[in-house]
Amino acid sequence: MQHFLLSKAAKTLSLAQVFRMTDGEAETAFKGLRWPNTNGAAVCPYCGSVDAYEARRPNGSLRFRCRGCKKDFTITSGTLFASHKLPLKTYLAAIAVFCNEVKGKSALALSRDLGVSYKCAFVLEHKFREAMAEEMKGRVVGGEGKIAEVDGGYFGGYVKPANLKADRLDRRYTRNQSGKRKVVVIIRERGGNSVPAVFSSESRAASFIKARIAKGTTVHADEASSWDGLHERFEMKRINHQQAYSLDGACTNWAEEYFSRLRRGEIGIHHHIAGAYLLRYAQESSWREDNRRVSNGDQVQRVAGLALKRGKSVDFTGYWQRHVAD
Repeated sequence: MQHFLLSKAAKTLSLAQVFRMTDGEAETAFKGLRWPNTNGAAVCPYCGSVDAYEARRPNGSLRFRCRGCKKDFTITSGTLFASHKLPLKTYLAAIAVFCNEVKGKSALALSRDLGVSYKCAFVLEHKFREAMAEEMKGRVVGGEGKIAEVDGGYFGGYVKPANLKADRLDRRYTRNQSGKRKVVVIIRERGGNSVPAVFSSESRAASFIKARIAKGTTVHADEASSWDGLHERFEMKRINHQQAYSLDGACTNWAEEYFSRLRRGEIGIHHHIAGAYLLRYAQESSWREDNRRVSNGDQVQRVAGLALKRGKSVDFTGYWQRHVAD
């Protein structure tokens, strides 16, 4: 069978289409995504009034004025793109480029594609990741008769070994580690969605797992002792990976597929995903894995819609220096 990404159904939006759009068409597209309940008619973010009219700035950029509270606002006011400086068409193109990549898009490559600075591309990509994460808030997977897989993988904090073998340290010991290495724990429902989280160790993920998996779910995990406490709440199937990848109906291959995507993104695209933003990269990889059979046009609409529904950025309010925008 033909792979989905090679099929016509996967390619419903091209960059050529985005760049052929006029500024008016880009504004119409964003208005439809920001205010779907009013068919693109402006809604005041301050008082909720639908009685607003266009009052464009002298430079031609779109601005609305509310007849109710007399305040001015734009399509992006109060969203992840608040106080934007680039044309709306550029933001749409950025989302399209970002979604077209299977394992992630480096900020350096995006900066070259759009002709913007690296800092601008870095902030943009993290805002897209924040938008993707909106779909995972409070998500509970599984249910009666369903299967969920649980696994953990360590990322970041790489310590380069010494040149001479005699000088090399055993990096398995805590004293020889950087302290930045953390574990990404993934809960993935077979045929469904996934939920990632970041912890200092697998043993700290028990309460998170119990809160995010519905009762009645059969949970598959490996033989790590970190998952022993799940037996009291779920029906468990364990697999010893030293013996097999799948045995007696137990496997964690769906979780391993997720880690394969995240690991390739770390090694081949981003090169460094440790620290405060590791969770954002984990959430991006989860979103991409869950939507791998969704057309790129639908992906772009969803990410743009999520960005316009969400409030201002948690990680990057304002700009690179995180100054609060007016």
